[in-house]
Amino acid sequence: MLTARRPRMFVARLDSCVESTPLARYMLRAYLSGLPSGERYGDTAELLLGELFANAVQHSDAPDDRHIEVRFSLVSSRLRLEVHDAGSGCPALHVPTPDDEHGRGLFLVNRLAERWGCTSLPGGIGKFVWAHIAPAPAPALVTV
Repeated sequence: MLTARRPRMFVARLDSCVESTPLARYMLRAYLSGLPSGERYGDTAELLLGELFANAVQHSDAPDDRHIEVRFSLVSSRLRLEVHDAGSGCPALHVPTPDDEHGRGLFLVNRLAERWGCTSLPGGIGKFVWAHIAPAPAPALVTV
């Protein structure tokens, strides 16, 4: 007898370069496609993963040859995204001004994630930034 299984956790290591961002989002879409209501996380999750990954590429002080690890899991109906890098220090949230050309990534994460944070890795090398995303409301059925 075949039974459907919910994916537990997805983990991948990607090159630390801007070109890996679309691959990270593609992997997230594939992970969500295996969830019964994965489409309810999709748009927000892809946007936030892209921002967190881009921050790790652009702002990490880790050597260029270090990989960035992405992790996705479903925890109590919340999608948990993690982006691990070997850099030091946690990102700081600031409110961008209308004239700022950059610096809106964490602002978006702060507005769209249910919760987010940064945790140092054991051993003192690296950190990970995580975000919890609530599912979007189910679409209402239209009856005529």
